[in-house]
Amino acid sequence: MVAERKKELVLIASFLIIIYGVGLTQALMEQCAGETPFVLTLFMQQPTSQNLRSFESELEKSSWFSQQLQPAMRFLQFVVLKETGEKALRGRDNWFFYRPGVQYLIEPWPARNGGLQSDENPVTAIRSFRDQLQTRGIQLLVLIAPGKASVYPDKLTSRAAKPETPVYAHTRHVMNELKKNGVNMIDLFTLFSQNRQENAHNDAGFYLAQDTHWSPAGMRLAAERVAHILLAEKWVEKGSIEYDWKPIPLTRFGDVLRMMNIPLTDRFYQPEELHCAQVVRNDNGERYADDPHSPVLVLGDSFLRIYERDEPLSGGFVAHLARELHFPLASIISDGGASTLVRQELSRRPSLLENKKVVIWEFVERDIRFGVEGWQNVEL
Repeated sequence: MVAERKKELVLIASFLIIIYGVGLTQALMEQCAGETPFVLTLFMQQPTSQNLRSFESELEKSSWFSQQLQPAMRFLQFVVLKETGEKALRGRDNWFFYRPGVQYLIEPWPARNGGLQSDENPVTAIRSFRDQLQTRGIQLLVLIAPGKASVYPDKLTSRAAKPETPVYAHTRHVMNELKKNGVNMIDLFTLFSQNRQENAHNDAGFYLAQDTHWSPAGMRLAAERVAHILLAEKWVEKGSIEYDWKPIPLTRFGDVLRMMNIPLTDRFYQPEELHCAQVVRNDNGERYADDPHSPVLVLGDSFLRIYERDEPLSGGFVAHLARELHFPLASIISDGGASTLVRQELSRRPSLLENKKVVIWEFVERDIRFGVEGWQNVEL
């Protein structure tokens, strides 16, 4: 009986140590570092649900035990269960996909329990923006960047190797509505799909296997098509500046792998080899640079930032479009903010619209549902 009682006491003591030991140790470590124990902030604010959620979130971020144990647990889950975390999905042939992008494709939209709110409707926001530009004599050209899974569903799952209908039904619906409203668009979905079919024996790879974004080849194909439309519609004329490109090979891990935040990822995967091309002026060899007085303004997200504002620099969509048009462009780029934030930025910089003939508005298709700040109507 005494032995059983001792076992119970040991179990109770162990349980209490586990429950209170982590918090006490964390507080002691913060005290030794000359900091006020974070747990005390709980008693310095009103006990509202918002404050409690904020406290819980910050406590998790600042916890030494969390910082030490979570990476190890993520690594174990990845090795044993192939778990890739909240933001990534593992496809076939070591391709990785951004989970929200796939979520956008497969979940109902609009939600079955109701329609769209006024600030959630992309068609309304785009039409309003087009109308405001038209009053200034400016053309709008919409460029919806396909998510990787829309172009390469077969790399996500073998069940989508030969889909009977396109997997991007939500986006196609929006494109049809925009067409009904007379909005100028370029269909990159059909462009990429046809090029894949025509070059099935030598697929250049329009998207990066480890990344959410298009490859240099996919980006250049899009830039060439946009330039062709601008010139064919006679919205602009070719300029006189001669640009060339300078090949710059790069190797790097994709952003989806980095989002997984799993230690020792480089033990399992090799960085991707990228065949980038930096755009330079023929007359002085300087890298491409924007011109705010250009007749063309480009708005967009990280699909325009990649290669342009990170390595190799001046090698992204904007620079290659400028090379095709023979004159520099103006641009506003916001990672994840192409649905509303870029228009808000433009409204704060009205001088950018002076002497403009065309505004090109690029956004990735998942922003139709998940765009930062939704689809607000922004007055210019």
